[in-house]
Amino acid sequence: MSLRVTAEPTFRDALATASRAQIGMWVCSGSPLVAEICAGSGLDWLLIDTEHSPNGLESTLSQLQAVHGYPIVPLVRAPIGDRVIVKQLLDLGAQNLLIPMIDDADAAHAMVAAVRYPPLGVRGVGSALARAARWNRIDDYLHNANATISLFVQIETALAVENVASIAAVEGIDGLFIGPSDLAASLGLLGQQEHPDVVAAVEHCIRTVAALGKPVGVNAFASATAERYLAAGANFVLVGADVSLLARGSEALAARYIPAPAVVDEPAERASY
Repeated sequence: MSLRVTAEPTFRDALATASRAQIGMWVCSGSPLVAEICAGSGLDWLLIDTEHSPNGLESTLSQLQAVHGYPIVPLVRAPIGDRVIVKQLLDLGAQNLLIPMIDDADAAHAMVAAVRYPPLGVRGVGSALARAARWNRIDDYLHNANATISLFVQIETALAVENVASIAAVEGIDGLFIGPSDLAASLGLLGQQEHPDVVAAVEHCIRTVAALGKPVGVNAFASATAERYLAAGANFVLVGADVSLLARGSEALAARYIPAPAVVDEPAERASY
């Protein structure tokens, strides 16, 4: 007798039933061990990133397997809104996808089509070969796949801010996520995520999407920034990353235990050279 299994609840489901904002962190190291450590942290969700990290299909699969069974919801960010890449990530068993750089409703519609089988979309059919269907151990996966997948898109440019209402209104988009870093760059304010114009654009998006009844999230590593956007109505927030925590933590150890090099003044006759 073969073992029959069921799909896990999606991030869409978690947001719909949550009584508070969902707090998460990035996993960018590419390490299944690190992903598993983070999965047991008590946070609500993890973002496994394939856009700005050394993750490919194999390491993404390993991390999904490593965090499976922990009380945390994994999302996978695709490197680009490409329907072939989306198909591959879905077949790996990524139930929750975040697509970067979605600037308008047409791009959002294309991603909805990418996650759905025909006739509703263009996702290639390979369920017998795929972990997503547990190699056809999930009953009637092909006809029920839509219920097992949630799709989120990222607002990261000035154009996307202008189009945020129409993007949020696309049926099949389960939520929007705002990326202040790229948004700042798009506004001509590279590296200035706290600039008033960037903050105003982020808060405009939060208000607009919330008014349309869809979840909206944001990236905010600084605690004061996270609190500001939570107060503005964000439903899910990323507040840290594995690589950043390791970098800052190791720097703090060095600063505490290793004396700073002594400053040696140069002789006066060399100072003017």
